[in-house]
Amino acid sequence: MKTLLYKNTKISYTDSGQGTAIVLLHGFLENKTMWQEYVALFSEEYRVVTIDLLGHGESDSLGYVHSMEDNAHVVQEVLEHLKIGKAIVAGHSMGGYVALALAELYPASIKKLVLLNSTAKEDSAEKKLNRTRAIKAVKQNYVAFVSLAIANLFSENNRTKLAAEIEKVKIQALKTPLQGIVASLEGMKIRKDREALLRGNLFPVLLVLGRKDPVLNYEENITQIEDTTAELVSFDDGHMSQIENKEELKVILADFFK
Repeated sequence: MKTLLYKNTKISYTDSGQGTAIVLLHGFLENKTMWQEYVALFSEEYRVVTIDLLGHGESDSLGYVHSMEDNAHVVQEVLEHLKIGKAIVAGHSMGGYVALALAELYPASIKKLVLLNSTAKEDSAEKKLNRTRAIKAVKQNYVAFVSLAIANLFSENNRTKLAAEIEKVKIQALKTPLQGIVASLEGMKIRKDREALLRGNLFPVLLVLGRKDPVLNYEENITQIEDTTAELVSFDDGHMSQIENKEELKVILADFFK
C-alpha cells in the first residue's frame, strides 16, 4: 500500500507489476481490497493500480460531497504521480461513474474503458430521492444500512449460495466511515449524464451487466450503448459480477485488455 496527498487529503493506492497500465476502481461501500484476486492475476502481464476512492478504504474524506469529478481528479493525480500517461480503466458501479468523469476531464488518460455493473446515465428523479432516503437511513442506523445495502447488491438466488463472500464484502463495507458514505451518496446523486462519451466512440468500451441486477435495470441500461462500438457482456446474476461471475469475468477482462 502506498499513499499520496491530494488537497491535503490522504489517498491510498497499490501499484503492482509492469507493462500496460490497468487502473481498477471499486464501487460504493467497497475498497481496493476487492480487486486482490484480479491484481494477482493481471499483474503477471500488466502494471495494475488500485485506488481507494475518497472516503473509502484507507483514503480520507475530502468534504461533505464527493463528486465523481473530485474522484476523477484523485485518480489523475495518482496516474501523474506514477508517471502513467495512458491506462485501461475499469470501474465497478460508482467506480464506473468515476472512470467516465475521468474520461471526460482527462480523455488522453484513457486507453480502454470497462464499465462493470455501471452506467453512463444520470440518476432518475426516483433514484435521487432514494439516495436522499439512504443518507437519512445511514445516519439513523449505520450497521443496519450497510448490511442491507450489501446483501441487496447480489441476485436473490446468490444471497444464500454466496453467504460467505457476502459476509466478507460486508466486513469491508463496515470500515467505510459515515462521512465517506454520505459524501458519496451526495456525489452520485448530482452526477451528470455521460452517455455522449460512449456515443463518441473515442476508445474501446466494454459494458458488463447483470440481468438480475437489483440496482441497475438491465433493459434500461443496455440502451446506453445503442449505436456505439461498445461491447456488451451480460451475466444472469446481480450487481456484483466480480464475485458472482468471477471466473468468467477474469477470462472476459483478459481478452478485452489484450
